[in-house]
Amino acid sequence: MLGYAAMLQSGLRSRGHEVEIIDPPVVFGRLAVGDGEFAKWIGYIDKYVLGPSSLRRRIRRFDPDIVHVCDHSNSMHLRSAGDKPQVITCHDLLAISRARGRYHGLSTRLTGRVQQRWIARGLAQARHVICVSQKTASDFRENFPASRAELRVIHHGLSRAFYPAPAAEIQAALAALGLPAETPYLLHVGHNSWYKNRLGAMQICASLRQFAEFQSFMLVMVGPPWSAPMRAFCAESNLHNWIVEARSVSDSTLNGLYSGAAALLFPSREEGFGWPIIEAQACGCPVITTKRPPMTEIAGDAAFFIDPSEPQLAAQTIRDQWSGRARLRESGFRNIERFSPDAMLDAYCSAYQSIVSSER
Repeated sequence: MLGYAAMLQSGLRSRGHEVEIIDPPVVFGRLAVGDGEFAKWIGYIDKYVLGPSSLRRRIRRFDPDIVHVCDHSNSMHLRSAGDKPQVITCHDLLAISRARGRYHGLSTRLTGRVQQRWIARGLAQARHVICVSQKTASDFRENFPASRAELRVIHHGLSRAFYPAPAAEIQAALAALGLPAETPYLLHVGHNSWYKNRLGAMQICASLRQFAEFQSFMLVMVGPPWSAPMRAFCAESNLHNWIVEARSVSDSTLNGLYSGAAALLFPSREEGFGWPIIEAQACGCPVITTKRPPMTEIAGDAAFFIDPSEPQLAAQTIRDQWSGRARLRESGFRNIERFSPDAMLDAYCSAYQSIVSSER
């Protein structure tokens, strides 16, 4: 979310607008060590206790035409804008929906449910909401049927330059992982949250290896360290030589990995948007993703769609469609034209002007 705010700030300033990013002060957060539960809760003191008064003072000092809360989890700070025109971006409703028990088999601890109720209360009172996908807008209406907020859908633009890397950059990216230059591989990009379905990506990879034409393929997984269930599955399935754990890769390495991959395997259960889809397409990497919104919305007609809940069936679908990957490359380049930074900034400038006019 910090990158999203910084992208907006940079783009709007380049168009001559004066933009200031205001964050709650870091006071108690200095006492935290590491990134565990203690550090998180210490940080909440700054965010929720000290933050509101600091934000109000800085908003009065800056005197903006509009206040944009860039992350829905900060919805309680909308009130800090006072009578200024205001808007909030809703990236997804996954945490709120989970706290409300809408995902079978998933629960949220009491403290998390309290926090999500607080976030939901702020969103329900918002007057103007920007959603990053039609799916997020639909989820907003489902979660807040009584809301009278004016909703706008503005897709993200690419946050930085992704491009088809030349062979030397692809080889350097593979070398950074200790892989030979000609290694055939599928790529997964994501963190360990349940909806990213990293274990599902492993299971699909295992099923693909039953087919002779995929037995030499590796799966490169970019993200944080694997979870315990992922490590257990890898050991039980004897995949430790075929799946690569790629932690904290550089931007150039990620661009090279996208460019050299036979395909991006992105079997998410849920998403608010799905950045890796358009990042891969910008690099000329074919996309394999879940046949449900927002993946279908963001990928357009430039992806193979699968049901990740059935890894064997997903693998068969991939095999059946594999020969059409060249088409996906070209249609992917056309699809990402919808996600240019300029198109995003045009939409935001138009939204700001409309909101300011309506509020005044």
